Amino acid sequence: MARGNSSNGRRRRAPARTLEAREQELTNVAYDLAERQLEEGTASSQVITHFLKMGSTRELVEQERMRGEIELQKVKAEQLEGQKRIEQMYGDALEAMRSYSGQTPQEIGPGED
Repeated sequence: MARGNSSNGRRRRAPARTLEAREQELTNVAYDLAERQLEEGTASSQVITHFLKMGSTRELVEQERMRGEIELQKVKAEQLEGQKRIEQMYGDALEAMRSYSGQTPQEIGPGED
C-alpha cells in the first residue's frame, strides 16, 4: 500500500507561506499538466500555441530586452542615490567651511546657500 496524501501517489508538500510561493506552486502544477497533455497528445490548441510562442526567438529576444530594461532602471536608481549622497556631502562640506570661517548657519543670508 502506497503512502502519501493524494490518490495519485504524489506526496503533498506543506502549504506555501507566501502569495508568491503559492503562485509558484500553482504555476508548477499547470506546467506539469501542460507537459502531460503535450506528451499524451491531448493538449488544446491554446496550450500548444502558448509553448510555441514561449520558445520563439522573438519571445527570447523580448525577455532579454525586458531584463535589460530592468537592469537599466536599477542603475538609474543607484545613480540617483549616489547623486543624493554627493549633494549631502557638498552641503556638509559647505557647512564645515562656514563653521571654519566663523560663520554660523543663522548668518547666511537669502540666496547665499
